[in-house]
Amino acid sequence: MTPPEPAALVYVFAVCRGGDLTALAELPGLGTGAPVRTLAAGPLTAVVQDVPAAGFGEEALRQRLSDRDELERCARAHHAVITAVSALVPAVPLPLATLYLDDGRVREALGERRTSFLTALDRIAGRAEWGVKVYALTGAPPSAPDAGPGAGAGATPGPSRPAATGSGRAYLDRVRTRQRDREQRHTLALRAAERVDTVVRGLAVAARRLRPHGVEVTGKHRTHVLNAAYLLDLGRERELRAALASLRRDETDVQIELSGPWAPYSFADGGIANGRIAEVGINERGPNEEEIDEGRVGERRIDGAQVSGGGTSP
Repeated sequence: MTPPEPAALVYVFAVCRGGDLTALAELPGLGTGAPVRTLAAGPLTAVVQDVPAAGFGEEALRQRLSDRDELERCARAHHAVITAVSALVPAVPLPLATLYLDDGRVREALGERRTSFLTALDRIAGRAEWGVKVYALTGAPPSAPDAGPGAGAGATPGPSRPAATGSGRAYLDRVRTRQRDREQRHTLALRAAERVDTVVRGLAVAARRLRPHGVEVTGKHRTHVLNAAYLLDLGRERELRAALASLRRDETDVQIELSGPWAPYSFADGGIANGRIAEVGINERGPNEEEIDEGRVGERRIDGAQVSGGGTSP
């Protein structure tokens, strides 16, 4: 006999070691009316919220997060809770839409992965994530006339004025020159990005390269050549900003952007994937406020609920 569907599921935002988290009860979370609460499991504590199964079950979740506006709303709510937790204690952020059947399943998952969570919490304690992006400025090359030599001001185009000998070759030469210039600028930008990465890595305790964004995010006048996250000890912000200011003066072929500090999405892998009923993946990590504002939530991999092995079993 098939067991009845639960009326509610447990949504997990983050995992920490506990502490004074009473302020979290004031957060709206996903706006379900249930409070954001904590759930202890040995030395670990999950920050959770009860959500209606009718709105967050597998099929409902697919429909909910296939709508861009609803996806953005959920991503902002998810990030807001994680930011609030991280402001109070070191916390491992979990991916968007991490759901369990009940509190017992959450405790079971945390118990199975206790060591990995504790290791992650040790790694991120007293540290914050910063994002650095480097762009090559492509710009639109100045337009050049396609007419051949001798076509000056007032020249009459069309059949009454035959093309000058060699004009086709001159046009191809201009095309090749523009292509060569683009390739050269891109090579210079890549080298500059590597120098930026080397400097920031020297300040960080860990670094991670992320997938660069496409033209739909960056715009057609610049190319994303470095998208990286760095884990820095708290208190090194001034040193980081000074280093990037110096790099901006030296690396005139690129545009350098800094964002943060963020909750350590890129450095807090806890391995909680097995056992939940569904996870809608957004690339390797959850979205932060910067990504939502840039419209990058929709740009990331949104491929529906990925149902894992034992999550839906009785």
